[in-house]
Amino acid sequence: GDFAGSYHTAVSATSNEIKVSPLQGSRQMSSNQKGQPTFGFTVNWSFSDSTTAFVGQCFVDHRGKETLETTWLLREEVPSHKDTWKATRVGTSIFT
Repeated sequence: GDFAGSYHTAVSATSNEIKVSPLQGSRQMSSNQKGQPTFGFTVNWSFSDSTTAFVGQCFVDHRGKETLETTWLLREEVPSHKDTWKATRVGTSIFT
């Protein structure tokens, strides 16, 4: 169930040039073999001082089309503890 690869995002909150970033993850090996596993992976952004953790599930429709539905938390570096309130963002992404 473990996997590694790279992630190339199309969006960023920084003005830095977007670069391909490494990811590592794990997929739950389902005992019922229905083929719709849960998973999680992290991306260590190569172009900013932040990391994102994604968790979600892979759904397969009746035609065999796979869709990854995720929720993510992005944590960026902030200069001090008093700024921690604005350091984490949450969102969703769907990958087809």
